[in-house]
Amino acid sequence: MSTLQEKINDTIVDVIDFPKEGIVYKDITPLFLDATLSGEIVDEFVKQAKGKVDVVCGIESRGFLYGIQIAQKLNVPFVLIRKAGKLPPPTINESYDLEYGQATIEINPNYIKEGDRVLIHDDVLATGGTAEACAKLINKCGGKISQFSFIVDLTFLNGKDKLTPFTEEIISLTEY
Repeated sequence: MSTLQEKINDTIVDVIDFPKEGIVYKDITPLFLDATLSGEIVDEFVKQAKGKVDVVCGIESRGFLYGIQIAQKLNVPFVLIRKAGKLPPPTINESYDLEYGQATIEINPNYIKEGDRVLIHDDVLATGGTAEACAKLINKCGGKISQFSFIVDLTFLNGKDKLTPFTEEIISLTEY
């Protein structure tokens, strides 16, 4: 019987030279074609988070796909973290650098309460910039980062380095 990591690795597809030449894109979308595997992924995240989080935040947009399911199974709120201009007010925002420019994300600050233990979920941990910006937003709201969770960690990009100041609990189901 295959491990969850082996099943994920067998399902993720490498797309060569996407989105630009020299990049090997890890396409997670085939995971969603397998309802059983998707359920196992959610169950593993839930197992690792149970009793440790009060709120799950998902990063736009692929962090929403499993993030809301994790929150539902934990019976905790799910909060959207979106690109600037996508949420109605009130919002607070955080800007961060990308390799090709800058981006801004935002959250409704009323959805995170002082002292909330927060799980930030996304599909892939690459350089860590987006997840770090999310953690800063949560801190601005008075929340505390309990965990980060990702399906994939691209370890060669050292994204964890940006996240460990917030928590040591950085969960990924597979690494490349």
